[in-house]
Amino acid sequence: MEHQSRKTLTGLIAALCLGLTIGSSAIAASNVNTTGLAVTDKTVKVGILHSITGTMALSEAGSVQAEKLAIEQINKSGGVLGRKIEIVQEDGASDWPTYAEKAQKLIVNDKVAAVFGCWTSASRKAVLPVFEQHNNMLFYPTFYEGLEQSPNVIYTGQEATQQILAGLDWVMKEKGAKTFYLIGSDYIWPRTSFKIARKHIEKKGLKVVGEEYYPLGHTQFNSVINKIKLKKPDVIFSIVVGGSNVSFYKQLKAAGINLGNEKPLLLSTSVTEDEVRGIGGENYEGGYSVTKYFQSMTNPKNREFVKAFKKKWGNGMVIGDVTESAYLGPWLWKAAVEKAGSFDINAIKKTLPDIEFNGPNGKVKIHKNHHLYMKTVVGQGQKNGQFKVVYESDVIEPNPFPKGYQ
Repeated sequence: MEHQSRKTLTGLIAALCLGLTIGSSAIAASNVNTTGLAVTDKTVKVGILHSITGTMALSEAGSVQAEKLAIEQINKSGGVLGRKIEIVQEDGASDWPTYAEKAQKLIVNDKVAAVFGCWTSASRKAVLPVFEQHNNMLFYPTFYEGLEQSPNVIYTGQEATQQILAGLDWVMKEKGAKTFYLIGSDYIWPRTSFKIARKHIEKKGLKVVGEEYYPLGHTQFNSVINKIKLKKPDVIFSIVVGGSNVSFYKQLKAAGINLGNEKPLLLSTSVTEDEVRGIGGENYEGGYSVTKYFQSMTNPKNREFVKAFKKKWGNGMVIGDVTESAYLGPWLWKAAVEKAGSFDINAIKKTLPDIEFNGPNGKVKIHKNHHLYMKTVVGQGQKNGQFKVVYESDVIEPNPFPKGYQ
């Protein structure tokens, strides 16, 4: 009994250190699960759905690692309502129809209690009807274009007003930028983001001098780089994603564009430490990224997170914005379940608004529109693959449907 008391106390302290309260001892499954989810008296199943193959694997690997770390920590601290989390993982394979198929499998066949996954907006759009039809919850970690709100999705990354508009305002004010060249991958997120960006730039009386899109996986950017050199914009605004980033930034450097000179300045909403790991710090040095998180942040919670992440996945690993956002998902789900006293989807929908978690980038809170209150951070790429933080905003309330930008 004495040993068991010490074990229970240790678990409680661990949970409190992470800013959450551990659930009471396990209640019978029939009382906390009335809708046929994969919940027993001892376990609960959740899904992880990301691309571990294909062009998006470079960007999504960190999300899988962060979600698994969070789940491991939750299990060590006593689980959720006294139950250990079991993971069912599926590969979206960088293919949007595959995402929908795997989401259906996780929800209908595996009966998972929640899914942590997707990266691109195209993958999220593909699975959204599946989650809404079968009433399950997706925790989506990527910064995205906004213009969406679903009762079946918690968006743990930034939406456009928290990232794109804040980043443009920074570069206009601090760098005096007046002309912009927009280059992105050819799918929903970059196209919608640039529609929002263009409106904002033109509202300020400034000018977009070029706008180009390339297929996912594209590797030949010399033609557009020549156009950029001819146009001489103040800013290259890049939303190139996945493996294409490696080619784009290497070819920029080979063409004689030194990002450190800021002529033109490079501003990106799609490059984090995860991407720089593939791009190479020497190829992104001097470029600016707009996110809500950088691994180099020095607050105590982030130091704990980085230490735990590297202990589990290796000292050579890096942590980017989406990785940190993915880490938030399981913790926010745990808090909502325990506040509801139930795994049932409709029960946790009622408790999700105003759920808070003290994470690696400070305290986050779920808004009633299922996005998070959060700040915007601008970092400048360093040769070692990390970022020097040059700007942090106040906490910004999420506004996924900004007036005048739809």
